[in-house]
Amino acid sequence: MYDFVVVGAGPAGSRFARRAADAGHDVLVLERGQVGTPLACSGHVSTDIWKFTPEGARDDLLQNEVYGARFHIDGPRSPEHPFYKDEVISNVIDRVGLDRTLARAAEDAGADLREGHSVSDVDEHGEYVDVTANTPDGTETFRGKMVVGCDGPVSRVRRELHLPEPGEKLQGVLGFTTDTHNGNFVDVHLTAPRFFAWRIPRGTAGVEYGLAAPPGENARELFDRFTADYGVETENFCAGMIPIGPARSVTAHRGFLIGDAAAQTKPFTGGGILYGMTAADHAVETVDPDDPATLADYERAWRGELKNEIRLGHWVRRAYSLPKPVQKVGLTAMEGEIGVHMDKPTSFFSTDHLRKLLSRSS
Repeated sequence: MYDFVVVGAGPAGSRFARRAADAGHDVLVLERGQVGTPLACSGHVSTDIWKFTPEGARDDLLQNEVYGARFHIDGPRSPEHPFYKDEVISNVIDRVGLDRTLARAAEDAGADLREGHSVSDVDEHGEYVDVTANTPDGTETFRGKMVVGCDGPVSRVRRELHLPEPGEKLQGVLGFTTDTHNGNFVDVHLTAPRFFAWRIPRGTAGVEYGLAAPPGENARELFDRFTADYGVETENFCAGMIPIGPARSVTAHRGFLIGDAAAQTKPFTGGGILYGMTAADHAVETVDPDDPATLADYERAWRGELKNEIRLGHWVRRAYSLPKPVQKVGLTAMEGEIGVHMDKPTSFFSTDHLRKLLSRSS
């Protein structure tokens, strides 16, 4: 019997598996397809990503360094409102490569990774949990002390454990062009209802275009209109759901959720790679597979670190729906050098950022 059966080998699942295996636990990871595919997530991340990756990963995965963002209330020809630092703010990475790098690290630590295993049933019992998966050789059931749902926004584990859904699921779409663009600013367009569209330079890897929109909107139509405004046709189009707003509980009797399955994401960008891996670390540090009562410790730990960031992130997102004249005034007043961390809305109140704001007004 395994200590943990992890469902999903994305960043959160592989991070948990690696740390749990390093801690001496017997870990099985079930991935429904091949690790890293299909792509459904942007490769724009904060520089903190390298704290969670094996040595040498940066050399293999880095595509571009970003120093700021240009905000636009309308399309590409609308006025720019730049926000920047004199140092690197964020990185653009090989997103598929990240998943594969983290999965290899989990295997190197001793985790048993099985690709092509699509989970169909999860049955909790008093002392164990049975996880049934469709495999290339038929149906197989695996027994563990705990099941860990890291299987994304439309989580099978969440449904099987009868845990509540995230507060909201946005529709995210991505497309890419192969033209080389060596700029180091991303472009953010407040044109999608209640969210935004983006353009991210990926160095020699081309340019990423993306958009997210709430249910009821035609995200593909909005995306096509956005890319047409740029005069480009994208390749490798992909789509996925973006969960926003964690539910009141992400734990059951012998199971728990991490990452997108738990909606551990930034409400103002939809990104969840760093939040999910942070929660994974808390899970390894708090959950004893022999003691279901420790799941409450996991709930307290990850919420204690991320609660304020997520709460403030909701407030930031509200600005996307303000009237355009108000947005223009706000962006004009705030543009310039910043001291904000892209994963931490609380950094808006940091000494560094407030000092930069005050220097502009003096």
